[in-house]
Amino acid sequence: MIPLAAARTVVLEGCPPLSARPIALDEALGCVTAEPVVASEPVPAFANTAMDGYAVRAADTVGAPVRLAVAGTLAAGTAPDTELGPGQAVRIMTGAPIPPGCDAVVMVERTRTEGAEVVIEEAASPGDHLRQAGEDIAAGQEVFPARTVLGPGHLGVLASLGRGAVVAFPRARVGVLSTGDELVDAAGALLPGQVRDSNRHTLLALLARSDCQPVDLGIVPDSEAAITAAIQDALPICDAVLASGGVSMGDFDYVKVVLDRLSAGSMRWMQVAIRPAKPFAFGIIEGRPVFGLPGNPVSSMVSFELFARPGLRAMTGHDELDRVHVEAVADEDLRRRPDGKLHFFRVVATPGKDGRFHVRSSGGQGSHQLSAMALGNALALIPDGEGVGAGETVTTMLLGPF
Repeated sequence: MIPLAAARTVVLEGCPPLSARPIALDEALGCVTAEPVVASEPVPAFANTAMDGYAVRAADTVGAPVRLAVAGTLAAGTAPDTELGPGQAVRIMTGAPIPPGCDAVVMVERTRTEGAEVVIEEAASPGDHLRQAGEDIAAGQEVFPARTVLGPGHLGVLASLGRGAVVAFPRARVGVLSTGDELVDAAGALLPGQVRDSNRHTLLALLARSDCQPVDLGIVPDSEAAITAAIQDALPICDAVLASGGVSMGDFDYVKVVLDRLSAGSMRWMQVAIRPAKPFAFGIIEGRPVFGLPGNPVSSMVSFELFARPGLRAMTGHDELDRVHVEAVADEDLRRRPDGKLHFFRVVATPGKDGRFHVRSSGGQGSHQLSAMALGNALALIPDGEGVGAGETVTTMLLGPF
């Protein structure tokens, strides 16, 4: 067996970032910028009002209440056509440009109209309710540094700068295939020996939640020709491939034969000192990372979290590769036997009143017991030994939601 860290090093060395390219704004959510974003124009582009009200000269409102002549109305999207003179006011709507001569806006709630005049009931100070050009962003300013993960607010800022696209690392297109003559993908009654394929659906969902573009490559029978064709068909359209099943020691499976041949013998078949997910394979085929995940459902998910997800995040420009780890309190015994491995217990993590997460088992810990993985929202890392007792601290990988 090899340590977990050694296996992860193999993966990360084989998952360099994808080539950055311009990505349309409406497709960029969750992508990572590949270069700094620099504003080519100010935001706001012009001085405008933050309120509905009246544009005035603050000096004309001293001693309020005062009466001012209404010289016109200025709506958002309309350019001012006259300069505000002494003793005048202009009715103005939120977002409208400030007319020349104006140095303040009085909100409409502090006014009342009387014919062609407006009564200003409260004196204004210069700058009241004005948004100055460049107040949010100045032209030439670095708005976001490289390696910024784009969220909704970032996209709004980019839109306000007139950017229809942003140079970023694209989402990885990742193919998922399951192998095995025993697998079926149907709702009908199972024939003797048949097993419904859960791994492919689980992995496709994990990829989608990880901001990748999942590609369903289907179920591939135990045939060297079929597996070869599936991998070769996937490589031109995918940035990486996940294959589920056929990586355990002693398996009579064509997956090993095919991946070894296609990778020119560079495929690494590893036994990692963890439980579940001990068997794992990784290699490069035609420049594409190929992950061989174990066939047991829980092992497949844990292997994805420990190896595939960090590798794919590295490919898509992320600096933070792993889930958040916290020191949680075990609310019950999490016992195990010594075996030289790091165990990942499926647990339910709950924020406690003490400001810490508290964990308890989510169910059966067998690598085939997928329901406990579904009911859990975290993995507790139980080091080699007898386990963790109630009340003790345990490092926990948070998966969410909470």
